[in-house]
Amino acid sequence: MLKIGQYNELVVESRVEFGLYLDSDAGRILLPNKYVSEEFNIGDTLEVFIYTDSEDRLVATTLQPKGSVGDFVFLRAKEIVSFGTFMDWGLEKDLLVPKSEQQEKMLPPREYLIKICFDEGTGRVYGTAKISTHCDKNTQDLAAGQQVDLLIHSLTEIGIMAVVDNRYFGMLYKSETYQDLSVGDRCKGYIMRLREDSKIDLTLKEPGYSSVKGSGETIVDILTAAGGFIPCHDKSSPQEIKEIFSMSKKEFKRAVGGLFKRGVLTLEKDGIRLKQGEKVKKVEKFNPWNSKS
Repeated sequence: MLKIGQYNELVVESRVEFGLYLDSDAGRILLPNKYVSEEFNIGDTLEVFIYTDSEDRLVATTLQPKGSVGDFVFLRAKEIVSFGTFMDWGLEKDLLVPKSEQQEKMLPPREYLIKICFDEGTGRVYGTAKISTHCDKNTQDLAAGQQVDLLIHSLTEIGIMAVVDNRYFGMLYKSETYQDLSVGDRCKGYIMRLREDSKIDLTLKEPGYSSVKGSGETIVDILTAAGGFIPCHDKSSPQEIKEIFSMSKKEFKRAVGGLFKRGVLTLEKDGIRLKQGEKVKKVEKFNPWNSKS
């Protein structure tokens, strides 16, 4: 079945003056000459992207758009019209985000996170900025502790909103986030909790004690870069620990305890130190308190 707004494999049926006709269950579809290679022959199977032109006719292209139907992508606002905003998605015909699908007034040339959708009734591809509304609410295939891919959507006072696995919508609480993230960033995360209202609570740290190993490696790396000693300990403030190690105080204490038991470091009155014999790479004039500057 032909998929509009997506890639399809279609067979070259015939050649005409203005291009190639490709065979599909929706009838012949034109691949204009500008996309035709000399290597294309009748009978060849081509992978092409199918969408509709300005007259709502099906057309094929070998251009690669920035996203297909179902994808969440950041697109640049290009032109404002009375009924919506046209976005640049890499094709000759821009993608329309109707006014009814906008969260706020879109201003060129700003970029916005858009989900590319298909309207069964009109056969048209369109975009929506109402991300949470168009995410899957059925989370029965997910489980707490599962690793997921995150696309940062927005930053709020409560936390960071993200698209999960290009399908769901979730939130990283600020108290669970110990690294700088910006809108548009992609990263790995974990499901902390699945709520009854289908909302997803996320975390960047693997839940439970399985995250201790990774945290311990982070502490050793930072200690090594600092020359083997950092004036940070269990009495340090959560903010100090977050600025240096990008982790919570609870996680820091747990990881330091594990490293101490393994004999990797010593606990001193004014900080923590790698044990003599551990590989230490001196960094001249390293100041851990200003390491993020």
